[in-house]
Amino acid sequence: MSRSPPIPTLFLLLTVTTLYLSLQPRPALARAPFACDPARPQTRALKFCRASLPIHVRARDLVSRLTLPEKIRLVVNNAIPVPRLGISGYDWWSEALHGVSNIGPGTKFGGDFPAATSFPQVILTAASFNASLWEEIGKVVSDEARAMYNGGLAGLTFWSPNVNIFRDPRWGRGQETPGEDPLLAAHYAARYVRGLQGNMGGNRLKVAACCKHYTAYDIDNWNGVDRFHFNAKVTKQDLEDTYNVPFKACVVDGNVASVMCSYNQVNGKPTCADPDLLKNTIRGQWHLNGYIVSDCDSVGTFYDTQHYTATPEDAAAVAIQSGLDLDCGPFLALHTEGAINSGKLNPADLDNALVNLVTVQMRLGMFDGEPSSQPFGNLGPKDVCTPAHKQLALEAARQGIVLLENRGSLPLSTTKHRTVAVIGPNSDVSVTMIGNYEGVPCGYTTPLQGIARYAKTIHQTVCTGGVACVSNQQFGAAETAARQADATVLVMGLDQTVEREYKDRTGLLLPGHQQELVQRVAAAARGPTVLVLMSGGPIDVTFAKNNPRISGIIWAGYPGQAGGRAIADVLFGATNPGGKLPMTWYPQSYVARVPMTNMAMRPSRGYPGRTYRFYKGPVVYPFGYGLSYGRFTHTLARAPTQAAFSLTTIRNTTLAATSSIKMAHVDCNAPSLPVHVDVKNTGDVDGSHTILVFSTPPEGKWAEERKLVGFEKAHVLAGSTKRVRVDIHVCKHMSVVDQFGVRRIPVGQHKLEIGDVMHQITLQADLGEIRN
Repeated sequence: MSRSPPIPTLFLLLTVTTLYLSLQPRPALARAPFACDPARPQTRALKFCRASLPIHVRARDLVSRLTLPEKIRLVVNNAIPVPRLGISGYDWWSEALHGVSNIGPGTKFGGDFPAATSFPQVILTAASFNASLWEEIGKVVSDEARAMYNGGLAGLTFWSPNVNIFRDPRWGRGQETPGEDPLLAAHYAARYVRGLQGNMGGNRLKVAACCKHYTAYDIDNWNGVDRFHFNAKVTKQDLEDTYNVPFKACVVDGNVASVMCSYNQVNGKPTCADPDLLKNTIRGQWHLNGYIVSDCDSVGTFYDTQHYTATPEDAAAVAIQSGLDLDCGPFLALHTEGAINSGKLNPADLDNALVNLVTVQMRLGMFDGEPSSQPFGNLGPKDVCTPAHKQLALEAARQGIVLLENRGSLPLSTTKHRTVAVIGPNSDVSVTMIGNYEGVPCGYTTPLQGIARYAKTIHQTVCTGGVACVSNQQFGAAETAARQADATVLVMGLDQTVEREYKDRTGLLLPGHQQELVQRVAAAARGPTVLVLMSGGPIDVTFAKNNPRISGIIWAGYPGQAGGRAIADVLFGATNPGGKLPMTWYPQSYVARVPMTNMAMRPSRGYPGRTYRFYKGPVVYPFGYGLSYGRFTHTLARAPTQAAFSLTTIRNTTLAATSSIKMAHVDCNAPSLPVHVDVKNTGDVDGSHTILVFSTPPEGKWAEERKLVGFEKAHVLAGSTKRVRVDIHVCKHMSVVDQFGVRRIPVGQHKLEIGDVMHQITLQADLGEIRN
């Protein structure tokens, strides 16, 4: 999602602003009348207001009553009112990436709703590897969203989550994503969407989520290349087994109500103008039950920036014909009527887009009258920023924080470390902790405030220019503080001035003089020195990793409103850290070799490949890495050594003996393969531990060497053992994609890796199960 329009389209937007605003209502703080309100005798008898009828019948009836001028002003995010039908204006654009946000115009804070719970930025929540946590956060966010809707301050269509793959460590928006692994991103996408949408059954929605930005979108602005002009050249193989995986999970497993197409082109076609990506894949193959929306002014972008069409009417026509239902921005409102009048667009295609939009609104209950008598109609101010919601935000931060190094000094002791020097540009920050696409939090606990709960503090921000740390003239004060304290905590890292939407990084080192500050303070410190890093993307901190004077390193992401308390709880051992890195931490030398514009996942001559699945060079910290104050061991308790999958349509049974079988010929309804692992905590503190299961398929040119196929999180008491079951689905998890983008099941020996435990499962086709 773009907070501001692309630069090339500003002139167009300025020339139409007056016209557009005259057509569109401004979001108001007061609740407008509800559609199909029983108090409106002129509309309550209309067919689309009869809640007893099927939604598809009601939606078609409503669309049939609209005039063409009304229709074209309803396929933009700021939809006009239709007073004669009792329909109020509605802004589709709200955001809920990690809490209800006021970034989109559909949501406002104020009055009885001054704030909402702000959870950690997604990259840190993903580090928990806790799927039930992700769904619970979604439930809380949707509770607060519904409460604000009931109060007239929010819509019900939220353009979240961002499920793009964090392919390149420099991407400024990597903080918004669940990380670099397709399986992790897919599980996060489905579970967070389920939490938001409510799993209500009967085709009803609590709120409507939206998975974005489809697809192969992960460049904002790097070395003069921006998202508005970029053509992502992607192989069919990488599209199928990497970039599209979380979006498919959103639709198929999460039943998401919306997908957003991105700014960029994929192989020469704008994603919002590609019927193969939209109509054929999202709606055709994956069976989207909902609407497809553009990123803001994407349609205008592919016309006047990418010059994909000759006229604006052509752009409007190709977007709708390709499967786009809603435009964020005014473009379709301005040019759709011309496209129809010139014969470039069939009015039936516009009607279909409107039906998709109205259907989602009806699934939300927006045409069922006043909401107080509907599900969630009783939610209000009392249900926002509750103690339970605040506690969940704290718990989410605790679960995500990753312990990267510990030379024995952590956790700190309240008796030995009574005075702590808290130093660095992020040591007493508040807004920095919540990252981007933020709202107004219920409150903040900064790192300094959190540490002050445990010890007396000596505080030194030191760095001028924030995280840029442009001067080292004040470093002497930091050294003095470290000499006076029993322990020193350096809170360093990045913020939104360094990484954000429309700003990618050029390197992976700490900004400015931060590295010098860390080294000088560590050398001067009387007691142990701990480095705490706030960031969305990885940082090359090899210097600190190799410095024996630095006792510990912690990555805290952007930990949300309660982040300071969570950091302190980990530092002093009230929380045993259990987070695992959801992305590879590369050395600076990696980005010197790899341009962001190269979308290939697999290595080739002179190109090292991307993410842990394909890149095999040196790393600072690997994907899935994270330490604990406890010690955990794995023992494989029970797992199959052989498994047969059933075939469906293959007639030539000799194919079953080949190295792989197309998944289209495999019965994928078979149950998962259960893998039972005994996890023993041999330490003296209780802790949560994540079991990561990786699989290596039989040798084949289509396959990565190693990939995540399952994970589970378990809390294990000190000295005890817990048996954990991880289900491995043959089709979903043990398939590979060939160079033609075809998913296959490799026949033969697959190797499973669970920590230091190795296990082999032989897959073979069951020829006796071939069906007609």
